[in-house]
This record gives sequence, C-alpha cells and structure tokens, in this order.
Amino acid sequence: MKEKYQENSQETVLERFGYKQELSRVLKTKDLVIYGLIIMVPIAPFGIYGIVNKAANGMAALAYLIGMFAMLFTAFSYAKMAEAFPIAGSVYCYASKGLNPIVGFFAGWSILLDYAFIPALLYLLSGAALHDIMPSIPIFLWAFIFIICNTLINIRGIEIAAKANKILLVFQFIIFLYFVICGISGIVHGVNGAEFSIKPLFNPNLGLSAVMPGVAICVLSYLGFDGISTLAEENQGGAKTVGKATIIALLVTGIIFFIQCWIAGMVYPNWRALKNPDTAFYAIAFSIGGNALKLTCEIGITIALGFACALSFQTAVSRVLFSMSRDGLMPKAFSKVHPKLKTPYVATIFVAVIAIIVCSIFSNAIDVLSCLVNFGALTSFAILHIAVINYFVFKTKKYNFFQHIVLPTIGLIIVVYIWIHLASMSKIIGLAWLAIGVVYYLVLTFILKRDTRKMRV
Repeated sequence: MKEKYQENSQETVLERFGYKQELSRVLKTKDLVIYGLIIMVPIAPFGIYGIVNKAANGMAALAYLIGMFAMLFTAFSYAKMAEAFPIAGSVYCYASKGLNPIVGFFAGWSILLDYAFIPALLYLLSGAALHDIMPSIPIFLWAFIFIICNTLINIRGIEIAAKANKILLVFQFIIFLYFVICGISGIVHGVNGAEFSIKPLFNPNLGLSAVMPGVAICVLSYLGFDGISTLAEENQGGAKTVGKATIIALLVTGIIFFIQCWIAGMVYPNWRALKNPDTAFYAIAFSIGGNALKLTCEIGITIALGFACALSFQTAVSRVLFSMSRDGLMPKAFSKVHPKLKTPYVATIFVAVIAIIVCSIFSNAIDVLSCLVNFGALTSFAILHIAVINYFVFKTKKYNFFQHIVLPTIGLIIVVYIWIHLASMSKIIGLAWLAIGVVYYLVLTFILKRDTRKMRV
C-alpha cells in the first residue's frame, strides 16, 4: 500500500512538469545503487589500468582517488537537482530548469557524445580481452555479439536488467577479492620485486601535475554515477532516492578502484616494462596468480564491461534521448514507448546502431577512443554546477551556503581543471560535436520552427 501511494505521488509530481507516467516504476533504492555500481564496474581498472597508469606516470591509484573526490562534488550537485526535478532527462533537465532550455539542450547534447562513445569503448575492451584468449576471432565480432545481446535485453525491460545486475555484481566482487588475495600474497613473497610502497599513490619526484592526464582518463570509470539520475521515472522511492543512491555508489566504487590499483602498482613496480597498455593488468595478474587469475580477470572484465556495464549505459542514453525527444529536441520516434514492455525501444535500437558504427571505426584504436569519451561528461558537469548555484541562489532564493554555493563551486573548479588536461584530440572532437549541435539547434529553431525556449522542463 505504501509503495502504491509513493508511486501515485511521484506520478503527480511528474504531471506537474507536464509529463505523464509512461515508464515502469519497479526500481527500489538498492536497485539504483546496484545499477550505479554495475555501470561504474567495480573491476573496471582491469580493462584500462595500463592506459591510466601510463598517463599517470605510474600513479594509477592516486589518479583514481583524485577522480573519486572530483566526482563526489558533482554527485552532490546531481543529488540536489535530482531531488528538485525527479525527471528522466538527467543533466539535460537540470540545466534546462536551473538555467534555461537553450543551455539545457547543449548540456544534453554534450552528454550524448560520451554516452554514444562509452558503450562502444566497453564493447571493444571486452572484445580485446576475449581476443587475447581466442586470437582467431576479431575484436569487432565480439563487440557486435555484445551489442545484439544487450539491445534485446534492454528492450525487454528494466526489471530483467535489474535482476541480472545483482548476480553480476556478486560475480565481480568475488573476482575482486580473488585478485586482492593473490596480490597481497605476491607482495608478501616479493614476486617481481613486489613490496609495500606508496609510489603508486604519489611519487614526489614527479609532482601532482604528472598524474592529471591519468585522472582525465580514469574519470571515465566514474561516469556511471550520473546514469542513476536517468532512472528517476522508474524508481519507487521519493525524490531523494536518486541522490542518495548516487553518492553511495560513487564512494563504494571509488574505494574498490583505489585498492586494486594500489595493489597492482605494488605488485608490478616496473610498469614501463608492460609493453601493451590494453592488456597490462592481465600481465600483472598472470605474474601473481598464473593462468588461472589471468583468465579469471579477462573473463570477468568481459562479462562486467560487455554485458553489465554496457547494458546499463545503453539504458541511460536511451532515457536521455527519450526525454529530449518528448520535448521536441530529438526525432519524435525516440520518445516512443513499447506498449507492452514499457521501454523506449526505438531509442535503444538507435544507440545500438551508433555503437556498431563507432566500434567499426575504433576496433584497432581502443587507446584513442578511451581519450575521447570524457569531453561531453565534463562539459555537462560544469554546466550542472552552474545550474545548481543559479537555481537555488538566484531563482528560488532558498539556499544553503555550503550545499548550494561552496560544494558546486569546488566541483566546478575541479571539473574545469580536469577538462583542461583532456587530450587534444578529445577537445577537438568535442568542440566539433558542439558545433554540430549549434547547427542542429538553429535548424530546429529557424527552419523547423520549434519554440525551443518554452520546453516543459
């Protein structure tokens, strides 16, 4: 009875913003936390440790720790806006209401860049792991198989994905513990010169600036926390549920990332000897646990990235497209909801097609793709922080100095700092994407005559 009352109450809130309840409200708080953990992937460093560690000059553990604190301020801003606007569009909706619809469009447009690239990157990382086991099968073919499977699951409904996530999360925790036990054993026995050291945390000979390029890449692993907000119209809890789940998921994941990278850094201190960044972690796993640990890590990251995480990201981007579409900012077809399954199936299929295209282009350049996926998220995060300050301080004039001014200001400074350290190619492609967005927006406004300034959010 209580859950039914909450659902009706949330539907009333949704109607206040000009929408009707179309998606299925079946998710509880624990489901949102699990979704956040799954989309951030507790064992994510298995796949990109070598890339991050190289960019961070051997300090991957520090890079992930800085990344967690950096994103924590952004998580607080998401929590505040999710409480004020329990709508599925995430940063698109928050920027539209906190600033104005025009800025909201470009915030949504920016995040779509990353949401388009990230699933493809995940599929390729999984494909690379399997290709290392079975070299005769191309990486792209593995990626294609993952895309088809996830698309079918996502169309079937969010409840099925939520049940699968619980099993996949336990599976990842078991693998994580297996690596930690082998790693500690390797350190105790001095395998490969392994010893307890703080160098993976901080190397005084290099300084903090040396780790920032690695932070800009590892932030990728945290992007899932913002995906929780896209499920605002599918959770059974109140307005604070999304924010609470976001912060919990981010903290838990960050601690797990930090632990495994620190152990990996101590186990294999001569990180420059790892020639292939794409498979560096698996080489480390082999050095301390033999073929058994290596295969476990490869298969584990394959399932975690290719199925669980990519599935969740596909869910997130389809919800953003759904939200922007019903406001007239994307093709109308993206807002179509399956009458029986209650999922935005057209948007889901579109995301799959984009993933196939991106995978075909970057199948032999995974490291390049990993450097391209943060521009949109960091840009939209910066807009989000500004939206929090503007909405609570200037629009509603009901604000808490610490929560609505101090925290988002610090978050904005951190995001801008990380943005500055993005790879040049990431900035070039990101700015080009924004330029395309400007052209698209002008076409909507002046050719198609859409009144984009009066969107419902």
